[in-house]
Amino acid sequence: MRVAVIGGAGFIGSHLVDSLVQESHEVLVIDNLSSGKKENINSGATFIEGDIRKDLSADLQNTDTVFHLAADPDVRFSSKTPEKTFDINVRGTFMLLESCRKADVSRFLFSSSSTVYGDAKTPTPETAPCNPISHYGASKLAGEAYLSTYCSNYGMKGTSLRYANIFGERNNHGVMYDFYNKLKSDPTKLEILGDGNQSKSYLHISDCVSANLIVLEKQEKSYDVFNVGVLEQQTVNDIAQLECQFLGLSPSITYAGAGQAWKGDVKNMLLDSSKLETLGWEAETDFKAGLKKYIMALK
Repeated sequence: MRVAVIGGAGFIGSHLVDSLVQESHEVLVIDNLSSGKKENINSGATFIEGDIRKDLSADLQNTDTVFHLAADPDVRFSSKTPEKTFDINVRGTFMLLESCRKADVSRFLFSSSSTVYGDAKTPTPETAPCNPISHYGASKLAGEAYLSTYCSNYGMKGTSLRYANIFGERNNHGVMYDFYNKLKSDPTKLEILGDGNQSKSYLHISDCVSANLIVLEKQEKSYDVFNVGVLEQQTVNDIAQLECQFLGLSPSITYAGAGQAWKGDVKNMLLDSSKLETLGWEAETDFKAGLKKYIMALK
């Protein structure tokens, strides 16, 4: 099968490409390299430097399936750059869907986010109301809505995958990466944004990739939504303590602010992924083991 991974030079996308190549698919990677890296791209894939805000229909000819992972991923700064978030995540997704329509792509899997729910009751199922509190969350919800309409109007089969916090090797943003770099700069102190009690679900990249692949194989509806996470939470304080332990450090810890770490930050997130589990998916990587592997890879 010919598969295109849009954003395939990035963190999640490159790991997905690795698995697709291993499964002997013909894989095309399209990425503008704004945050992705060429060295992340599997040598068994074909690479085209391109932007989702341009017409990619010629590049997508004879492509069966598109995985859309290209985005401005920074939840924290989306409140400061809302127009940029809209341009890349909303207009870009619309333009990519148009390219897929013109190229007669039959299958489209969209990497969405738990941020579409906002401050929701936990554990949160897919049927919960979506009330995003960040521009990033709003942009992901808009992408889901456009995908749903393209499936309804043009016969495309689509999936929105609402991720918990995905972590692991090649990741270059988020709280774990931020802590590592702060400690690398000054191992004697660590500043934590918020009060450190923010509690969220974290999923290792390998389990995120397996979720994509099982939905590709087993989804029945023409359009569906799946949460991708585990029923286990970690606080920011927990993560800081573990990272210091893995690095053999005992820094003094200070806190900047209380409650929310930044505007639009969801303080408590826990997804109910039982719907995904009915397809046969199960997370396999223990959080502590996965975090240690990631931190050791950063060293």
